[in-house]
Amino acid sequence: MRIVVLVKQVPAADAGLAFAPDLTVVRDAGPAALNAADWCAVDQSLQIAVGRPDARITAVTMGPPGAVDALRTALVLGADTAVHVQDPALHGSDALATSRVLAAAVGRLGFDLVLCGSASADSGMSAVPAMVAERLGVPALCFADRLLVRSQTVEIQRDDGCGDRRVFVAAPPLVVSVTERCGEPHYPGYVSRRGARDKPISVWPLAALGIEPAEVGLAGSASIVRAATPRRGGRRDCDVLAMGPPAGVATRLADFLAERQFL
Repeated sequence: MRIVVLVKQVPAADAGLAFAPDLTVVRDAGPAALNAADWCAVDQSLQIAVGRPDARITAVTMGPPGAVDALRTALVLGADTAVHVQDPALHGSDALATSRVLAAAVGRLGFDLVLCGSASADSGMSAVPAMVAERLGVPALCFADRLLVRSQTVEIQRDDGCGDRRVFVAAPPLVVSVTERCGEPHYPGYVSRRGARDKPISVWPLAALGIEPAEVGLAGSASIVRAATPRRGGRRDCDVLAMGPPAGVATRLADFLAERQFL
């Protein structure tokens, strides 16, 4: 089984985002890490590979030189090989352009199953997995809270938004995006870290994928960022209600909600 895991290096959760004059994210402005949902995708690929001697896991990312750290993390976790699509023309690519590049890389590798996180921490669009599947011409099972790979089919469970679970089934080849609820990810030990040093990372330019520079980057993107406003920080005024005996807290809370017409 050929498993490809799409991963992304994102700014650390406590680092915030910095923007360049062209309103693209400055990727080297601070600490970064493997996207949390992508970590879960790598972990799911390892669970699928258990008991399948023919399984081979390849991690793929696109981005500037620093993005290779996401691949190194994936290799430490247990991926067999990695591919870094790196080209100056990629700067500023939106979700549509990104899906073009990733689909081309997956197509060149060949695949039975593509795994990825349901959303990236820096943009949170959740659109790339379905876009990649559309470009590859295969089904997409998105937002999997639970993933089960059988002999001929892949089954996922996901929240329908109303508190109920729904089951979706498709046959490979296909793309699956997983949420952080898909399972508690494992953490590598010392032996895994040492073994990852010898695993290969291939670097592919756009030319290797048959993609023209004009098809990606800011020029090849369908969306345009016209403004970026920092999130308002600092301490906000608040009312502290949860202090004192439970009965008194409940009464104050009820009065508080009634005054604001929440009851």
